[in-house]
Amino acid sequence: MKKPAPKVGKAAKASKTAVKRPVKKAIRQTIAKPVVREAHPPAPAKIKPTTRLVHGHTLVDNYEWLRAPNWRKVLRNPKALPKEIRDFLDAENKYADSVLKPVRTLRRELAKEMRGRMKEDDSDVPTPDGPWTYFSRYRKGAQHPYVCRRPREGGKESILLNCEELAEGKPFFDLASATHSPCHKLMAWSADVRGSEYYAIKVRDLSTGKNLRDTLRDTDGDVVWTADSSGFLYVLMDDNHRPCRVYHHRLGDVQANDRLVFEETDSRWFVRIGETQSGDFATVEIEDHETSETLLIDLHKPGAPMLVVEPRQSKLRYDVDHHGDKLFILTNANGCDDFKIVEAPLANPCKANWRDVVAYRQGRMITGCVAFKRHLVRTELEDGLPRIVIRDIASGAEHAIAFDEEAYDLDLEEVLEFDTNQLRFGFSSMKTPQEVWAYDMETRERTLLKRQVIPSGHKPEKYVTKRIFAKAHDGALVPISLLYASKTKLNGRAPMLLEAYGSYGSAFEAHFSSVRFSLVDRGFVYAIAHVRGGADKGWSWYLDGKLDKKINTFRDYISSARALIDERYTSQGRIIGLGGSAGGLLMGGVANMAPELFAGIVADVPFVDTLNTMLDDTLPLTPPEWLEWGNPILDESAFKAIAAYSPYDNVSAQDYPPILVEGGLTDPRVTYWEPAKWVAKLRANMTGGGPIMLRTNMDAGHGGASGRFDRLHELAVEYAFALWAAQRKPVKIKKGKA
Repeated sequence: MKKPAPKVGKAAKASKTAVKRPVKKAIRQTIAKPVVREAHPPAPAKIKPTTRLVHGHTLVDNYEWLRAPNWRKVLRNPKALPKEIRDFLDAENKYADSVLKPVRTLRRELAKEMRGRMKEDDSDVPTPDGPWTYFSRYRKGAQHPYVCRRPREGGKESILLNCEELAEGKPFFDLASATHSPCHKLMAWSADVRGSEYYAIKVRDLSTGKNLRDTLRDTDGDVVWTADSSGFLYVLMDDNHRPCRVYHHRLGDVQANDRLVFEETDSRWFVRIGETQSGDFATVEIEDHETSETLLIDLHKPGAPMLVVEPRQSKLRYDVDHHGDKLFILTNANGCDDFKIVEAPLANPCKANWRDVVAYRQGRMITGCVAFKRHLVRTELEDGLPRIVIRDIASGAEHAIAFDEEAYDLDLEEVLEFDTNQLRFGFSSMKTPQEVWAYDMETRERTLLKRQVIPSGHKPEKYVTKRIFAKAHDGALVPISLLYASKTKLNGRAPMLLEAYGSYGSAFEAHFSSVRFSLVDRGFVYAIAHVRGGADKGWSWYLDGKLDKKINTFRDYISSARALIDERYTSQGRIIGLGGSAGGLLMGGVANMAPELFAGIVADVPFVDTLNTMLDDTLPLTPPEWLEWGNPILDESAFKAIAAYSPYDNVSAQDYPPILVEGGLTDPRVTYWEPAKWVAKLRANMTGGGPIMLRTNMDAGHGGASGRFDRLHELAVEYAFALWAAQRKPVKIKKGKA
């Protein structure tokens, strides 16, 4: 359910077939006959009512049986899924394949197009660290990357990890991290082979290419090396898939002997580790959705007592980076909802000693900061547009990096060194491919290091990107980012894909994605609604779309759709809705509230059984999630608020548009039974419309297929569905509950 939050410290890295035929002709050449009625749904799901009383309200769930009683075991061993449930999912997959059979040729064509826009033998820009530069690359035809390095002054490349070889014979393989030691002789790497996000950490001797005997299981995948390269820190997951313990592993020892560094016993808190840009400290970050606490571990003395920066206080959030004898801290302290930057002495960094460095300004949200030896770099978001600001630490002088396009994405690239003037950032827009730039923070000189290559050809001037605003039900202005071909006629007849997320304070960047052009080149308008619940317009935009205000997220999306109709970018019944995870919750909500808007809906790993999940504190993410959605176990008002929008609980006897629902069997974030139950209930209660299809990936989890080409085939299914739904004669759907 939760997307990873932005981190302070080392920034994370950012991944010609022009179809000229009119959309209907293009689709009809690949669809043999109308899809509806071609396949018969499986027998209705069995009804096995379970009943419980909550706050005086009787809840009846006819499909709770789809939740495997041994779901924890299934995460580790998918073959343990009970036969009755597997039969149900297999039957649904077979039905979805039957319904989508007429677009099979189109799916292949789309996947081929998408692959044609991908430079198969691509490589990252090498990142310097000491005597080496590190990078990953792909060879042509490979699903998974090579992790490599070469001498900084030039020389032969060394392959450190061959992930294509490591993934051989496995239906799923996801490399979480590949972190070299400070001495550059070792690499700790972690991988998940089931999609359940339980990562095993192994250590490779880079001189021999062989793994050491060290193997650490059930981790979250992250590693921070000690300064002497004798061991590293990692986070262990508990039986409920919660990251709760930090351990120090010494090379050559067995996992059972690892030293416990920190344990969080309260299941409401997430624990993760990081490293300051200086490389001197590891950070242990304990957080929920409102509060955070950071502990510092001296990587030169990992056995020394940890330093608590500031004990956790309700609704106080902060992130820390280190600079010499002080810390730079990004925080919302003292009512600064959009964050400010303070400094504190390393010897006594408690809140009483915090002093402003970058003062608070409402409406300008500071999203991250990184401290280099001579410069403090921060990222900001204002009116939905990002920028990077460079501050000279000695003088306090500042300057900004920004661009002129109406909608674009700008982010920091990973820099491995502390004593450097060289910053790296990535830029793209919805029509402009990704560019990676080197930026000299002293001279302000920009050097283009890489521009994303589109082998089949791409001309940005053939497309339009723009930003408009929709007036919400309460007068708030919702930003909408748009992409369409300049030749597309905006006469109200164009089909549209309208995507959104709107949760956890995650801003939805208007970045470049080459796959979208398979729709845009066929006449689609591609739109992103920056709805409340995200932080696209600052932290208050997030706060206004969570807990008892969550309904604003759904209403913002509906207002955006209607504004786009009024402005004749599309028309009612021509919109394909798209959202994943918490964005899938949004899709389920608007399907209940305004089904008449849609030609179809794609709900990817959708968090649709919201009320039941929040009532179950044994599920992996439920206790930490109460601050996002509310705790319906203890709070009746939260119960009523969630019950009012929970998609599964609000399925009604009305017509629904065609809906494609996708899940993952080993998903620990949105468990497979949420989309399965929703589909069963939709089909049992709807009065017309559809079809409703469920596709469950039996070999993957929340992120879907792990191979880069396999992911394209999954996207091709979604886009083929969108193209098919857009060309159908619109079926009049009765207006839903607004």
